[in-house]
Amino acid sequence: MNREQFEGKWKQLEGRARRRWGELTDDQIERVKGRRDELVGQVQEAYGKTQEAARKEVDDWIQQL
Repeated sequence: MNREQFEGKWKQLEGRARRRWGELTDDQIERVKGRRDELVGQVQEAYGKTQEAARKEVDDWIQQL
């Protein structure tokens, strides 16, 4: 799934993201609005991961969609 597809399908993917990253609040999920970099930042902050680790986790998740 490319960037444009991810952004376009974000409303459909919000539930999956909530299940995958249960520590993210509704506000954090809402802030993402389909922006990959924003999701990386929210995962990094909520889980105390490095940016590289959060980016890999998000990219792996997107590839599985």
